[in-house]
Amino acid sequence: MLRMMLRPRWVLALLAALGIAAAFAILAQWQVSRAVEEAKVVERPTEQVRPLAEVVVPDAPTEQAATGQRVSVRGTLVAGDTVPVQGRVNDGATGWWVVAHLEVTDAAPGGLPVALGWTPDEATAREALAEVDAAARSGGDVEVVGRFLPSEAPIQPEDDEDPQVMRTVAVAHLINLWADYDERPVYFGYVTAAEPVAGLEAISSPPPEQQAELNWLNVFYAIEWIVFGGFAVYLWYRLVRDAVEREREEAAEAAAASEAAARD
Repeated sequence: MLRMMLRPRWVLALLAALGIAAAFAILAQWQVSRAVEEAKVVERPTEQVRPLAEVVVPDAPTEQAATGQRVSVRGTLVAGDTVPVQGRVNDGATGWWVVAHLEVTDAAPGGLPVALGWTPDEATAREALAEVDAAARSGGDVEVVGRFLPSEAPIQPEDDEDPQVMRTVAVAHLINLWADYDERPVYFGYVTAAEPVAGLEAISSPPPEQQAELNWLNVFYAIEWIVFGGFAVYLWYRLVRDAVEREREEAAEAAAASEAAARD
């Protein structure tokens, strides 16, 4: 095998196979670089407070770019539409949110839920709810600065629970609780206030995680190119082996013919 491999024709064939394998390796590297390039995270300035009008509009789905964005919004709180939302986790503790109805005045008009704070017990939540409603009756605009999040899905209450109990900030559920709210515009998301109302704790609302995923199709193509490169070298080895076996067979046939001729 070694002598066959060192013959000029097979040395040239090996160089050709290595050249093909190198070309396939370059293609594999290119596919991997494409996968990594497409996996780069596009940084979003979610911690820069922006006016709500620049982020979302009412009666439209929440875009990915708006999710988790810190916003500022002005509007009037609607008395009687404040509700408690139970089962909300805040830094590992389960408790209650107080969610109010804000009618936006400094952007496209529409109803916007705002979570005004968290508390570990229901009694405190009810007290804060009453205070928010009392402040709403006095009128006047308020400004809320916080993180905008998309509407959550409603959860079906247990059989023995109040059918109006809320465990999520579901806009579709809230507009059925808000008094006299019919065909008016509504924002399909809510804001968690950075500064809680008196008696409540601030809601823990960290910035959204920005994860990158590899393009696995490009990775698969890279593996294919590596396999093709390995196959080129294996094909050269297989051809050399076949040539060796063919020469052995020819030598054996020649020897057998010589012996037969000698006997004759």
